[in-house]
Amino acid sequence: MTTDTLNTIDRRAFDSLGHADHGWLNARHHFSFANYYDPARMGWGAIRVWNDDEIAANAGFPPHPHADMEIITYVRSGAITHQDSLGNSGRTAAGDVQVMSAGTGVRHAEYNLESETTRIFQIWIEPRRRGGQPSWGAKPFPKGERSGRFVTLASGFADDGDALPIRADARVLGATLKAGESVEHAVGEGRHAYLVPATGRITIDGVAFSARDGAALSGGQRVTITAVEDAEIVLVDAA
Repeated sequence: MTTDTLNTIDRRAFDSLGHADHGWLNARHHFSFANYYDPARMGWGAIRVWNDDEIAANAGFPPHPHADMEIITYVRSGAITHQDSLGNSGRTAAGDVQVMSAGTGVRHAEYNLESETTRIFQIWIEPRRRGGQPSWGAKPFPKGERSGRFVTLASGFADDGDALPIRADARVLGATLKAGESVEHAVGEGRHAYLVPATGRITIDGVAFSARDGAALSGGQRVTITAVEDAEIVLVDAA
């Protein structure tokens, strides 16, 4: 696997990501996951997994367990239907977000019950501490409300009141940019940010990124993100 480091921005091109095609699931891995192992990309700070999943119609992940992980699902197209051992169930559609705090342990299933392929980002973030009662939640985030700016979708900080709560020292942000629009993001000292354009081409401080490329940003950086064409961006800022 190759990465390009320009202006302290670590670029991971989509075609260099780990890849697994199971027929019903076509997955790309920004970090080591399952049978994909890259010792140089075991995670980025508290961010441990960023999977780019395409799930075939009427297919999905059968019930399986998790513990001690914050799992965020950002639906890019289609919809995902969740069921878990706590009795929670719900359908999360394109542009919306669901979060699951695995805590002491939970079993869940994620199915695409639609007639089209569902595309998601699944992001795992290490919690502040182990244990705790498992929980699940989902929320719509209209793309129009993110136009030209970052909106906090999920957060481990109490002052982000409208965001879905997670138990991690992290925020998950989303923005939609028209071609030519720019936003800035500052990464605090000692923190780590990872950014992926779900759609569209962008530049970060002049470095070109295509849709579904990954960008790792280091603590202390302030970057300008500019849309070369209409773009939908997801960014995680974590310890």
